[in-house]
Amino acid sequence: MRAASRNGQGPVQRRRSDPARRDRLVFLRYRDPDDPLDRAAMVERFLPLARRVARSYASGGEPFDDLLQVASLGLLRAIDRFDPDRGVAFTSFALPGIVGEVKRYFRDQTWTVHVPRDLKERARLVGRSRDRLAGELGRAPTTKELAMAVPATEEQVVDALGALLAYRPSSLEAELGGDAGDTLHTRTLGACDGGYAAVERCTMVSELLARLDTRDREVVRLRYEEDLLQREIGERVGLSQTHVSRILRSSMRTMRQVAGTAA
Repeated sequence: MRAASRNGQGPVQRRRSDPARRDRLVFLRYRDPDDPLDRAAMVERFLPLARRVARSYASGGEPFDDLLQVASLGLLRAIDRFDPDRGVAFTSFALPGIVGEVKRYFRDQTWTVHVPRDLKERARLVGRSRDRLAGELGRAPTTKELAMAVPATEEQVVDALGALLAYRPSSLEAELGGDAGDTLHTRTLGACDGGYAAVERCTMVSELLARLDTRDREVVRLRYEEDLLQREIGERVGLSQTHVSRILRSSMRTMRQVAGTAA
């Protein structure tokens, strides 16, 4: 039953506490040595925020529990750094840091190329076995030796070794080994040749100029090919500067219209 107001004018509406004010009171208690709020209780209070962030990134193929651990670490750091006197809600302060922590996890700890989960697990196992056998044998183990150590078929080992390349691909600035000497990966890649675009532009301009009469085409050529001033063009073709300016404007308008129609 709603409580009536003292003046009899209607029910009293309960005001919801401001999130920033509510969080300030919680953190003041957390920092108060005489009435401390347990750190675990603080984490439990705001854990739904970390869980929500982890769930939003779980579609990337990483286990939800791993993402929740990373998000919880970001939450702990936010709790330690939060200043209750700043006048902002804790969730507004903590969310960017938690999201940043998860993104760093994807950047530093996850695979660059999507790999099926079973192949990913096998690749990790093959990688650990390779490192262990290399230390024991004093050389790189063969595919057969790795297959016996995992255990797996040799074909599965080859697939796993290929998958490991997706975890940390070589940098484009890395040097190529062997006979390539100090050549960088970037120098072996193809590049866009700007000459093709230049040829296309020249062809288009030639077709547009062909729509002008001989005098107007010569005026445009002198202006944009020989870079003459309008006064100099007038002296060359026997026209006034005003007439040259009019021809240029008319020619540009005609060429734009033709180019627009062609497009």
